[in-house]
Amino acid sequence: MRILLSATVLILGYFLVDSFIKFNFSEVETLHKNTLKVMSYNTRGFNKYEWSSDKSLGDKIIDFVLKEDPDIICFQEFSRIRYHQLKHRYKYNYVAPGFYVNKVNQAIYSKFPIVNMGELPFKHTNNIASFADILYKNDTIRVYNLHLESLKVVPDMETISNEESSKLYGRITNSFKKQQDQATIVEEHVKATPYKTIICGDFNNNQYSNVYRIIKGDLQDTFNEKGVAYGRTYNFKYYPVRIDFILASKNFEVTAHKNYNIKLSDHFPVMASFNLSVNK
Repeated sequence: MRILLSATVLILGYFLVDSFIKFNFSEVETLHKNTLKVMSYNTRGFNKYEWSSDKSLGDKIIDFVLKEDPDIICFQEFSRIRYHQLKHRYKYNYVAPGFYVNKVNQAIYSKFPIVNMGELPFKHTNNIASFADILYKNDTIRVYNLHLESLKVVPDMETISNEESSKLYGRITNSFKKQQDQATIVEEHVKATPYKTIICGDFNNNQYSNVYRIIKGDLQDTFNEKGVAYGRTYNFKYYPVRIDFILASKNFEVTAHKNYNIKLSDHFPVMASFNLSVNK
């Protein structure tokens, strides 16, 4: 009974303790032209493994991305077979090879030159963090693409309540520990970078978590700066949660943030626009 209660508290804390409404209706949710537009999107493999019966889902995701036209996009759960559909719009890209080995890819696509790239050393996991150094307006910015450890929990309270409590508790606590270790690796890597920084990704945890606080540090959360209405990024059955983020150093002026209500994956895409403040 004690284990079941502990597991339930962990699950409720993960899914329910989140602020996802931004009463900032004086702001216009418009992504500004002549700014740097950055998108983060967990595409669930573009339906490569047919989680949906909609065979056109992958093409719909591509159409959406091309229509919204971000300058830089960070894909989590990317599929390399989509390369040919993006290469004409995005001349530069980095697909993290660690994910390729495990058949789960991660990619950064950019309209601007990528001059350096790499991975962060997550251990004992299929998840990964990668980065690309991108030339933009005579400056270099570092863009991180994160996909932190999943809780491996089906987002349905009935399924959660029917699972053996000791197994559920053990799996969740192990995932939280891995997330914590991964967040520390990201934090240390970001502190060592000499460049202005943007972090995108699926954190698999919400904005009140210690994982989020470690990674965010003194960075700006674009939803907190310019978000409006619902900040939902994950399609949990009963309650909207925000686990996908775009963070940016204070060298950037956040001009807009948008959460999209487009159901082409189990995640919803987010995009932010920036001005680069050279005086900071």
